[in-house]
Amino acid sequence: MSKTIQNIVPHLWFNKEANEAAAFYASIFPDSRVTNVTTLHDTPSGDADLVSLELWGQKFMAINGGPYFQFNPSVSFFVNFDPSREKDASAKLNEVWSKLSEGGTVLMPLDQYPFSEKYGLIQDKYGLSWQLILTNPEGEERPPIVPSLLFVGDQCGKAEEAIHFYVSVFKDSEQGLIARYPRGMEPNKEGTVMFTDFRLENHWFAAMDSAEDHQFSFNEAISFMVYCDTQDEIDDYWDKLSAVPEAEQCGWLKDKFGLSWQIVPREMDDIMSNSTPDQLARVNQAVLTMKKLDLAELQKAYRER
Repeated sequence: MSKTIQNIVPHLWFNKEANEAAAFYASIFPDSRVTNVTTLHDTPSGDADLVSLELWGQKFMAINGGPYFQFNPSVSFFVNFDPSREKDASAKLNEVWSKLSEGGTVLMPLDQYPFSEKYGLIQDKYGLSWQLILTNPEGEERPPIVPSLLFVGDQCGKAEEAIHFYVSVFKDSEQGLIARYPRGMEPNKEGTVMFTDFRLENHWFAAMDSAEDHQFSFNEAISFMVYCDTQDEIDDYWDKLSAVPEAEQCGWLKDKFGLSWQIVPREMDDIMSNSTPDQLARVNQAVLTMKKLDLAELQKAYRER
């Protein structure tokens, strides 16, 4: 997979299992590894490990943030096993499914469905949801792992509006394919989104509406970090995305659909991985005082002697 710059990075909030989970995921998927672990001291959750990892060549971040948020299937991750790109794709899918099944919960059995020869939805032992699919090789190529947003409850029926909104906010964006619910699939309303995908900052997402009686919604357990090169970029994304003032904290925001984002300077990666303990402590304390991140203030905290 080509190593393009990844401007949007999924961020996974664990209670205490981030290190263990990251090692588990890195052992399951091809081209995967833990790349860095940084301990943040004196956070509101105490000492918290921030774990950087790559899964199938794509960056993820995980944190031991305390028992505040729990994963649910409103955000899951499609894993595309493409026979045209992956030798023994079906066997590899089975192998990953088997490993994710250990201590997990099957939400849709691994089976043949109208949309795929082989598909299954599983919640792993940490609560994270994965959709494993044997991809149609004739379809347009997609990355191996694609975050998927499920619009339920009050947000059901808003998937299409959300995608148009996100495509208008982010650069290098486009809508991909779209399939709508036909008549006769109640409780889902005809014309709402059965499946669609879209690209933001060259990062693919999927989305769908579901009118089933789901007892969950978007929360902070899964957020998306948006890396910015300048304060102007931070300001622009913040102004366009933030819709819940009380959710604004430490670079985090919630948009009008309830999805959580983190708008962060790209420099934070270097700061986190190349700081002395004192520098890290100063930067972390500065972050804790901010809602929207102030790049100049963070640079100042980093450089203080």
